[in-house]
Amino acid sequence: MKAPPAFRTLPARRVDAAGAQLQSEDLVEETAIALLYNGTPHVVMMATPTDLDDLGIGFSITEGIVDAAAGVTIVDCTAGADGISLQMHIPQAAFDALAGRGRNLPGRTGCGLCGTDTLAAAIRPVRRVAPLPLAPADWLPRFAELHARQPLNGRTGAAHAAAVLDDTGTLHVREDVGRHCAIDKAVGAALRAGRVPVALLVTSRASYEVVHKAAQAGIGHVAAISAPTAFAVRLAAEAGMQLVAFVRDGRHTVYAGPGFDATRADL
Repeated sequence: MKAPPAFRTLPARRVDAAGAQLQSEDLVEETAIALLYNGTPHVVMMATPTDLDDLGIGFSITEGIVDAAAGVTIVDCTAGADGISLQMHIPQAAFDALAGRGRNLPGRTGCGLCGTDTLAAAIRPVRRVAPLPLAPADWLPRFAELHARQPLNGRTGAAHAAAVLDDTGTLHVREDVGRHCAIDKAVGAALRAGRVPVALLVTSRASYEVVHKAAQAGIGHVAAISAPTAFAVRLAAEAGMQLVAFVRDGRHTVYAGPGFDATRADL
């Protein structure tokens, strides 16, 4: 069966001060995506059914299931009446460790912690990172490129985007109805291209899960268009990560990072 499209055009009735009118609208699609490792179901999430190989590789890295993209092999991707199954193979040791996590419940759209059944599994220790010496002025302007490369959101107004800046200066942009899935896809795209992820840009808030996924992928710089959470700031500081938020209208706010000093505005 053919995979569903990224969006569908459906009829709607628009009502405003001038009255009502019929129109057609492009609506982003969300589909149940089942991720299976070594033939065993791990999690089902709602996501946009595009760039699924990137999703599989990125999720495996950002969730700490494997240490390197080379540890994941995409075996098969099949679409059925209920959704899409992405079959992956990982080394036996990684699979044995995964079996003890207790994550086997459905995940809602963009959900980062759905499916975990203990607090310890949900709030995991963060990986320390070593950010490259990269000043915000050197990479935050890439948000303009990120905004320009969102065709799905341009059509539907309902897709998040994430971009990974790699060690060659290339920006890997991916879209999804869920912000965490967009991150996984962008990370997976960079890794599948054989590049080293350096910075992450997201069109959402900077939550715990955004920072944790970035750190797990070895990313030392994270920027969000909206606010961070207090937990995300604490986690970024613990990871040694530079965290920037409110990147909009020619301004940004730095919350954590190497050399960050809350008593000095010039750092």
